[in-house]
Amino acid sequence: MMEEGPPAPKVLRMFYFVGAGFLCTFAINKWREMEKKSILKQQEKNQHGAEGLLHQTPSDSIQKAMK
Repeated sequence: MMEEGPPAPKVLRMFYFVGAGFLCTFAINKWREMEKKSILKQQEKNQHGAEGLLHQTPSDSIQKAMK
């Protein structure tokens, strides 16, 4: 039969594994939050840009769109 060593290394490895899981979950959630904020900022920027184009003459709008 195999002799097992002290239980501490197994428990320690389990804690490392669980800690790595929490760390990865935190990082994934943070990344999603950053991506969501980036998309919202981009949408806000696009909405403000569209409003600015509505209050201009057509030739100004075309020139800005070409840039």
